[in-house]
Amino acid sequence: MSDSTALCDVCCLRHLSKPSTGWCLECEEGLCLDCKEHHSLLKATRNHNIIPISEYQKLPQNVLEITRNCEKHNEVLQIFCKKHDSPCCRKCIIETHNNCKNLIEIEDYIKDIKSSARFQEVEEMMNEAAENIKRIRINREDNLTSLQEEKKRIENDIAQTRIKINNHLDKLQADLIQTLYAKVKKENGKIEQVLKSLEEKQGQINEYQNTFENIKKYATDVQLFLSIKLMETNI
Repeated sequence: MSDSTALCDVCCLRHLSKPSTGWCLECEEGLCLDCKEHHSLLKATRNHNIIPISEYQKLPQNVLEITRNCEKHNEVLQIFCKKHDSPCCRKCIIETHNNCKNLIEIEDYIKDIKSSARFQEVEEMMNEAAENIKRIRINREDNLTSLQEEKKRIENDIAQTRIKINNHLDKLQADLIQTLYAKVKKENGKIEQVLKSLEEKQGQINEYQNTFENIKKYATDVQLFLSIKLMETNI
């Protein structure tokens, strides 16, 4: 369990150390059993979405570290600037975005993000990348099989030719076999390098897809929004 989610945040404010069992997606706080019960009964928080802490911790560490606070001013990110494609706090607007016109409440901007075109585009990008790798890999594996079959065919032809020709062609046969093996070895090496690279890429895509599924299920909308921005760049 990570340090950021191991203890109940409410109890920590009371200088108590109690393990958190749930995570409030709206408050972005860990809750112990007692605080979770109180949280569910209070009028202001009874409609909040609380998930088991074990489920929340399935999110990658870089997503768990995402907060609603501005890194520069340590104030809550409330506004999104469409012009700069950037979330802003109150001080950011004054310092950097005072003349920007396309400012919108971040809560309004990320509303229904899971059904947004941008969300679907990122998911489609990952699926397309995975499918492309799969298709290329199958093609290279087919080429490797064809190369082996061609190698066997050529070997057979050379062996049959050797039977029909005189002994003075024995050295020619040996030279042809040696050349053939060298070429096959060279081409095998090239194809295996491609397959190895594709396997690494496949692993990366699988990791992104698993990460994306956990983010889609358990991350807050803000975490999801900021994660999408990061994934778009990486993919």
